[in-house]
Amino acid sequence: MSHHADRMHYQALVDMGSNGIRFSISDLSPPSARVMPTIYQDRCGISLYDAQYQSGKKIPIPQLVIDELVAALLQFRRTCEDFQVPGNRVRVVATEATRNAVNSEDLCQQIERATAWRVEMLAKEDEGRIGAMGVASSFDSIRGLVLDLGGGSIQMTWMVSKDGEVNTSPKGAVSFPYGAAALMMRLGEVGAEGQSSLRDEMSANFETALDDLDIPKSLLEDAEDEGGLTLYLSGGGLRGWGYILMSLHSINPYPIPIINGFRVPKSSFLPNLDDYFSDPESTFRISARRASQVPAITFLIKALTQSIPSVSYIHFAQGGIREGLLFSSLPRAIQCQSPLVAATRSYAPVSTPALFEILQNSIPPPRNSATQIDPPSTMTSHTFLISIVHLLYAHASFPKDIRAAAALRSTTTGLLGSAHGLSHIDRALLALVLCERWGGDLSPTDEQYLSKIQELAGPQASWWAKYIGRSAGGIGDLFPAGVIRDKDERLIRVEAGWTEHESVDLRIKVAMEGVGGAVEDWRRGIEKVGKKKNWVGGRDGWGVKVYAVEEKKLD
Repeated sequence: MSHHADRMHYQALVDMGSNGIRFSISDLSPPSARVMPTIYQDRCGISLYDAQYQSGKKIPIPQLVIDELVAALLQFRRTCEDFQVPGNRVRVVATEATRNAVNSEDLCQQIERATAWRVEMLAKEDEGRIGAMGVASSFDSIRGLVLDLGGGSIQMTWMVSKDGEVNTSPKGAVSFPYGAAALMMRLGEVGAEGQSSLRDEMSANFETALDDLDIPKSLLEDAEDEGGLTLYLSGGGLRGWGYILMSLHSINPYPIPIINGFRVPKSSFLPNLDDYFSDPESTFRISARRASQVPAITFLIKALTQSIPSVSYIHFAQGGIREGLLFSSLPRAIQCQSPLVAATRSYAPVSTPALFEILQNSIPPPRNSATQIDPPSTMTSHTFLISIVHLLYAHASFPKDIRAAAALRSTTTGLLGSAHGLSHIDRALLALVLCERWGGDLSPTDEQYLSKIQELAGPQASWWAKYIGRSAGGIGDLFPAGVIRDKDERLIRVEAGWTEHESVDLRIKVAMEGVGGAVEDWRRGIEKVGKKKNWVGGRDGWGVKVYAVEEKKLD
């Protein structure tokens, strides 16, 4: 596709939020539109909410603030021109702080006169709906409650999202005046003696909202089976809370410094922060402003957990108004794509379907057995395996010394670092497989990172990642160009099963000529994964014995 054609898919957005102004340019061209690649982003720290209050009283947004905002918009207009964004592909969207400003109309008129951009004012109901779509864009699927925290308010709704079909409460999102900045102000007004009454007020309002939202019976039944509802949290204040929990995680340091896809159980949602409050700004991604809001957000979360006692897991999402606007603009056929597949498709080799079939057949099927040694179902899914095949050769051009290390870090700071919509477990498992695909030979520094990723994935999934990765490496070595000739498809067959002693039984049947020792290297390499000294955690760790046989003839 030409650069000109690509630019026709560019979308520039200005999100005029309560706590800051966000500028971005995204490329919504195929095949990666589902993950909404960002080619430029910036943020201006103008708080339109704070600007409207002086000594606790509401005032018009001062002209100095408007001038600063207009100057930032003009700078972004130059940026859009430099990126050659089409004029009809720029949107300026305003939310609650602008909507409720005393001089809202004057502000929007000044912006339009200076920039020729009309400000789109989102209604309260649209703001909640679009914010929810932003959260939907952040995951492959969603079933639970969605909360989006802004500076002036917090929005709550339920959501069921799968295969591009997003369902939320027909009543929309319920809005409460408990945004991070607003709640800080309210806490200052009521003082310590009024905090108990305020918490009771908030909890009562949250409980009423849960009843009013008409949560589907199926969602409540799932929650009962799974130990509680799942919460999906978005908005700067709640993302900041996620970074705090990341810094306090039992895996320390936590290996994936990306907030989207991070999750914690309810037991870790409200930790003891007595020590933390001594130096909150030392936490990664916590600004001085965000640190000042931590007491208010802690107060909010206590009220939430008091009103929603049955919670299983909490997921953090990057998606908000910006992502919701972009995701809503995509056709349903793109919205229903797997983020993992969309993010990796551009690297796909020529013979992806044939390579996928060989890789899939190298993994033993589930057994009916009391011992739980099967590979996790997420690792044998079409989505996961096709993504591995897509990336099978992505690091082939790297020096041999760093291929495994580059592959290991590819899902956090490498090829997929910017991919939107991936869970942390997806990033961890894919990293482990790709690392082993290139032999798993790492420097001491990278070994430390590997151990943290394995800790996140768990020993069983980590061992199966080694097995799948070693099999992927054997396939990659056998077909180094990613091409399987038509006649060769009939000359290779891979079968995997189980022995009566619950060991993996892999049979590699190759009748092709001119493959040298590639098949024998594959056989020996995958058998090594099954030796106890190579198990995850060593001889006393987790693993499965592997028998691999090379056969020169097909049955």
